Amino acid sequence: MNLDNIVIVLARPDEPRNIGAACRAMANCGIHELRIVADKNLINEEKVHVLAIHAGAIYDNAKFYSSITDATKDCTIAAATTRRRGKKRKGKLLFPEEFTSLVENQNGKVAVVFGNERTGLNDDELDECNVGINIPSSEEFGSLNLSHAVQIMCYHFFRASRKEQKGYTPVTQQRLSKTVDVISCSLEKIGFFSVTGKDDMENFWKGILSRAALSEGEAQYIEKTFTKAAGLAGKNRNV
Repeated sequence: MNLDNIVIVLARPDEPRNIGAACRAMANCGIHELRIVADKNLINEEKVHVLAIHAGAIYDNAKFYSSITDATKDCTIAAATTRRRGKKRKGKLLFPEEFTSLVENQNGKVAVVFGNERTGLNDDELDECNVGINIPSSEEFGSLNLSHAVQIMCYHFFRASRKEQKGYTPVTQQRLSKTVDVISCSLEKIGFFSVTGKDDMENFWKGILSRAALSEGEAQYIEKTFTKAAGLAGKNRNV
């Protein structure tokens, strides 16, 4: 996904500090194009910058429009975020991950529209969009802060742009067998097994370490620990 194609649209935002926090959320995820449907002269820019901190440039470069239609006219799709479902709520609402999958290979600009903090997007504003997005939340308190909603959507786009990045790859079963063998041999050296029990112990360790999804570094650390323990036990016997 090309993050330069993502456009965040804030429609009638009330609280300038929310605008600043939204800028920071965008910057966290490498998204920089902000469009605001509002009169720029009515926004307290000082308060925007209080929460934008080092992402203030996103607001400084933002463009202002009189309507969502005008703000999204160069986009291939305009997606409305809404908490409420209903006949006028775009029918089937997509979850953030579903919408991300829908647009991640598009070459044109993709706009995600967020409504006013208190009222959200009204029916007329929803009609200016092509599709609806719903961010699931608790029925106990379903309304998300504007900047939090922006953060969630931006994060999904960011992850889609970094699909090749993985935290780590768990070791294979073949590699894990080596670790289990080191553990078993080390325990055997210190006399842990009398006559039987080695096979059961190996099955125990293989099961628990498989569920732990060890990284290569973790597997090596466990091997070193048991090898060193067996070595120290051997030295103590010779003293």
